[in-house]
Amino acid sequence: MAPRASTTRTPSLERNRLPLITPAGPADTQQLSLFCDDDPPPPKRPRRIHPSVPDEPTTTDPTGLITEADWLLLNSSGGKDSQAMKSHVVALAAATGQLHKVVVVHASLADIEWGGTESLARRQSAMLDVPRFEVVQAQGDLLARTAARYAKLKAKALAEGKPVAPAWPSSSARWCTSDLKRGPIRTLMTRLTDERQGLRRPVRILNCLGQRAAESPHRRKLAPVEIDHAASNGKRHITTWRPIHHWSEAAVWAEIARSGCPYHEAYEWGMSRLSCSFCVLGCEADVVLAARLRPDKAAEYADMEIAVERDFKNGLSMRTIIARAAALDAEGRLARPPRGTAMARFVGKAVTREYLERLDLAA
Repeated sequence: MAPRASTTRTPSLERNRLPLITPAGPADTQQLSLFCDDDPPPPKRPRRIHPSVPDEPTTTDPTGLITEADWLLLNSSGGKDSQAMKSHVVALAAATGQLHKVVVVHASLADIEWGGTESLARRQSAMLDVPRFEVVQAQGDLLARTAARYAKLKAKALAEGKPVAPAWPSSSARWCTSDLKRGPIRTLMTRLTDERQGLRRPVRILNCLGQRAAESPHRRKLAPVEIDHAASNGKRHITTWRPIHHWSEAAVWAEIARSGCPYHEAYEWGMSRLSCSFCVLGCEADVVLAARLRPDKAAEYADMEIAVERDFKNGLSMRTIIARAAALDAEGRLARPPRGTAMARFVGKAVTREYLERLDLAA
């Protein structure tokens, strides 16, 4: 096994290590009970769409979408894209007198996400005068759920005499998004619906996401506006809106500069995306950098690889990632780039300097 990376911590990004949850041991029963049932699940029935749910959005015009909605639900991961989406939509809502409808939601990933992400999302929302900020969180983090998923898959494989399927999430099985984000956010949608029961019609929720076409071939195929039939029912109609779907990365940073809200320091270190510290869809450079910044958490992932008998990423194990991080650490200790480095690459030094001055005045 390759040696682990240096345990030198970056205090602002590394958190206290949580107890590792593996599929075997006395502490597992309680964790596994969160996600696994003793009895097999009932067969799935075809989902029926309520006849009141429209097939297509009534409009794709931003002003029309905002005006027609009863709630504007802004998903805030703490990353740059959701941050730019948030400030952009808030500005549109304020300009049309609809700011009172805005609710920002952060789906917390607990210790799996970068340190300070939730507090940053909350601070951004406060600076934008958002009237309501909600935090939702699933039971058990990604490692706990991976352990539970493995136990379930292994039992099924033994019963059927087949190999154990991968327990980690992947591009073809993104259960992490549905379990840790989409599910808890839909629970909030139910609460918001209940708060508008007196309308005597389905509640209209405009679910705003910071997804961009340039991020991946899959996201390029997504519609900027569409009806979310899976989340809609007779009580609520959910319209998904991707306000910055056509934006470039430079446009995202320009919006952050305009808003004057702080962005996460992980971008300064060189991370290209932000949510899970170790995203299965992240590029190798990102996960190696994350292993240098969060060595204890990387070690937990490596232990889980052994427990679930499969590499964290297909063709790239966390053990290899840690070894590459250690090799880079041996060449020289990781040094924090100057403040504003991430932004300056896209909007220039002058705009970045003005942004930082405004940020300091607002602190």
